[in-house]
Amino acid sequence: QVQLVESGGGLVQPGGSRRLSCAASGSITAMGWYRQAPGKQRELVATITSGGRGNYADSVKGRFTISRDNAKNTVYLQMNSLKPEDTAVYYCNRAPGIHSLTWGQGTQVTVSS
Repeated sequence: QVQLVESGGGLVQPGGSRRLSCAASGSITAMGWYRQAPGKQRELVATITSGGRGNYADSVKGRFTISRDNAKNTVYLQMNSLKPEDTAVYYCNRAPGIHSLTWGQGTQVTVSS
């Protein structure tokens, strides 16, 4: 069973940047970053195909960049120009339409001045 471990979160001020990592214990397919804010459902933030093509939610387009290193079974999320509304627990998993893996613990991103 593939395990997912997210890391890189923390406290950042508005306008700041943060890079998240998702390390998988096995090979990864098309992947996505998800986030869940307090009182809200988990939402899809970005996806990346096995070939490295990224797609983004409108709310983060132009600010976030998803990437992957297949040799390391790792997916990254570079977050720039962070806003308070980006505050959430961030998770990685397979992209929608693909059987999901067991969710990891996520990593907390708090954007606050």
